[in-house]
Amino acid sequence: MSLTRFFIVPILILTFQGVYGQAGFYHTDSVRGIKLYFYESNWDSVLDSLYIEGLENRTLADVEIDGVYYDSVGVRYKGYSSVSVNRIKNPFNIKLDYVINNQNHRGFNKIKLSNVIQDPSFLREVLSYEIARKYMPSPESNYANLFINDTLWGVYTNVESVNKDFLAKHYASRNNTFFKCNPEQLDLNGENSNLGNAPGTDSSNYSPYYTIKSDFGWGNLYTLIDTLNNFSSSIESVLNVDRTLWMHAFNYSLVNFDSYIGYAQNYYLYQDVTGRFNPILWDLNMSFASFRFTDASLFYDGFSVAESSTLDPLTHLNSISVYPRPLLRKLLENDIYKRMYIAHLRTIMEENFTNQEYANRGLALQNMLDLHVQNDTNKFYTYNDFIDNLNTTVSDLIDYPGITNLMEDRVGFLADYPGILGAPTIATPVYSPQNFNLGDSLWITSSVTDASNITLAYRFGSNEVFEYLEMYDDGIHQDGNPNDYIYGAAIPNVGNNIQYYIYAENDSAGRFSPERAAYEYHSIQSQLTNNELVINEIMANNQSVVADQDGEFDDWIELYNTSSYDVSTGGLHLSDDHLNLTKWPIPNLVIPPDNYLIIWADSDSDQDGLHANFKLASGGGEGLYLSYDNTTTVDDLIFFNQTIDMAYGRSPNGTGNFTELSPTFNGNNDFSGILQEHSIEFSCFPNPANQILTIEYSISEPALAELRSVEGHLVKTISLNEAKNTIDLNINNLNNGIYFISLRSDTALKIKKIIKL
Repeated sequence: MSLTRFFIVPILILTFQGVYGQAGFYHTDSVRGIKLYFYESNWDSVLDSLYIEGLENRTLADVEIDGVYYDSVGVRYKGYSSVSVNRIKNPFNIKLDYVINNQNHRGFNKIKLSNVIQDPSFLREVLSYEIARKYMPSPESNYANLFINDTLWGVYTNVESVNKDFLAKHYASRNNTFFKCNPEQLDLNGENSNLGNAPGTDSSNYSPYYTIKSDFGWGNLYTLIDTLNNFSSSIESVLNVDRTLWMHAFNYSLVNFDSYIGYAQNYYLYQDVTGRFNPILWDLNMSFASFRFTDASLFYDGFSVAESSTLDPLTHLNSISVYPRPLLRKLLENDIYKRMYIAHLRTIMEENFTNQEYANRGLALQNMLDLHVQNDTNKFYTYNDFIDNLNTTVSDLIDYPGITNLMEDRVGFLADYPGILGAPTIATPVYSPQNFNLGDSLWITSSVTDASNITLAYRFGSNEVFEYLEMYDDGIHQDGNPNDYIYGAAIPNVGNNIQYYIYAENDSAGRFSPERAAYEYHSIQSQLTNNELVINEIMANNQSVVADQDGEFDDWIELYNTSSYDVSTGGLHLSDDHLNLTKWPIPNLVIPPDNYLIIWADSDSDQDGLHANFKLASGGGEGLYLSYDNTTTVDDLIFFNQTIDMAYGRSPNGTGNFTELSPTFNGNNDFSGILQEHSIEFSCFPNPANQILTIEYSISEPALAELRSVEGHLVKTISLNEAKNTIDLNINNLNNGIYFISLRSDTALKIKKIIKL
């Protein structure tokens, strides 16, 4: 196959892996207004009772959010230690779609309001999440004034829920294995949710320590635990190690010990489409050393404010683990992971604390909150405590460190920590040739000093893991002269979207380019042309052929990679509106050569898989468009009335014109052929059938009878002679579902759908 040459704009684009759609509700430009109107006059007693009983049931209320009114929402208290039946200001969990399906506010169906306990500054949670989102998928957060029955209840932090919508936004999937890592009963002297294997080999023994949020996954969680503890050299196959190192670096930078590095709690685990678990931060209201009860190592019985600023970020490697923390020790025993971890810690400190950005941001948030905190008569601390705690320690039941005082000492302690200094330098990388074809080798070069090992990591889409190449300074890798500190490596068989980063290290320190890798990476993007990726088949009147992941028979669209190389959907859109070609952005996924991608056209964005925000019309005329923007169309078609349970696809597969054919969901269209006037007549009965299917046929020339699955896989073939006859097929051993019987001769074809019960 000849490959069309396409041209790359010679710039490097720094791209975030996460996409923050519908984020306006969480912008910190102002304090949001949320008003609850409970149906029951004794709502507080009802919520107290539900909390005491340990139930997650809710009571009904109406809510107004920034002037928008929603009725029949479900409300309960949020959290555990921050709730008390003796407090006025408790945290709330508001479920907007509790009664009314799909009710949401700007795309969010759950509102979580924290009561700002354990934080006189009112800054810790929002400021910490802002920093975390630079380096890993983390919840959005801001502030809201909560009113209950028109009475001001106080200032709350408003934190995005880590739920299936969050997963879909950041991981392009929502129903994979998902756990909240918080023990049912927190053991101050125990292992809690530490991913240790002490509970044994029976995955059911782990249920007191991890709450499953998906429909399945205990076996997957145990595989992670077993691999981490017993086969740690294979850990990258089941764990996003880089994301885990970022989490540890964040927690140690911000002295956030109400987390894995303290009690081993307050995080989530989600298994992405590559099969690897990703940790997700949660509950940051006690960051900046408000939590000092344990570090599970030298300070297992707690530590002071002064000691918190000098905590060793390698304490579980350099010292002991009084309470096992395998997610720290097992990873950091690997010298490469250790240097990567310190490199991430350096990045967090330099980008937020050494440059005083956090202090300036904290002051700006404090100024915005000032009047609102004064008006909060239910707050746990005084207004002066709020003003003082940005810079100085406030004493209540415990000492709450002044954030800037703590971090100034932390910056000083880490400034010359081993591995912080002496890191390599990496110049901005370049690539060649500037114009290249799909499948070519693309050379990446960079000037790197003070490094003994340089690695190039690359992938073509977010549904792939990064692959690694060594970079050389030997004069034969497009790197100039030998030993000139220019290093090069070739990415083979490139696609149309290349994501990459460079990691360089010496014996003591490492550095990434870009610094926030692998969450951020260098990107070379191009646009497909001349049918490398096509709309191959659609089904706009699917009543019983194939169901989506939720068992619904919805419309679907099939894309097909006609080329011999990986093709990425990055930057592409699907639309049914020629005036709005960017209606639905396709996630950046890789489609291998001669492979297909199914997109459900059902407007069900809350379901797993790929679901466009429009439906296909089964009657009348409609267009479908695959494009990069509102002017660059890659492929399109116009279709009219669609027959029930028949598809409209290319014949021959991938290259031909569109015609009505039997569906070949996620498969080759060629077996279907074109429906036309036939010299073949046949019927199948009974239909549905259970054991024996009878085919009665009349043909005028020799033909083949083919039984195929709904995916197009050939199950049986029978040769038929010219005559009118009857044959019986034993289908007892087939799985229940939909199949197609086709009778094909040299000049004719006819197809019927059957159902096996």
